[in-house]
Amino acid sequence: LAADYLESLLDIADLDGDIEIEVRGERTYVTVGSPDSNDLGALSTPDVVSALQDLTRLAVQQKTGEFARLVLDVAGSREARVAVLEKLVDVAIEKIEGGSKSAALPPMSSYERKLVHDMVSERGFQSVSEGEGKDRHTVITPAP
Repeated sequence: LAADYLESLLDIADLDGDIEIEVRGERTYVTVGSPDSNDLGALSTPDVVSALQDLTRLAVQQKTGEFARLVLDVAGSREARVAVLEKLVDVAIEKIEGGSKSAALPPMSSYERKLVHDMVSERGFQSVSEGEGKDRHTVITPAP
């Protein structure tokens, strides 16, 4: 269903894209790629990917009646975002190692916060999510 929905959106936008689906655990990972990376450039910005992911999730939910745990990647946008998140985590940890008691990252999606929590843990620090709604963000602190 997710692939059908995305395929119809690509057709409407007159864009070519190859769609791959992989299920890992409870999540479905949908990747949209293109031999010509310029074709999907406008769709691969973080805000657009997030919006497309939400729309696709809602379309699947409407058809199945169940919440869809879906992660969308357009033209490698997720890998690029992971690299940005890693840099944010590294800079925050440098602040803590330089004497700060904590470092707050900007607001991000629950999926991105989960990635950040994993990165922080791997580096031997701890993190918590704070705030509500669109202001929900991650705060990193030294491990006890």
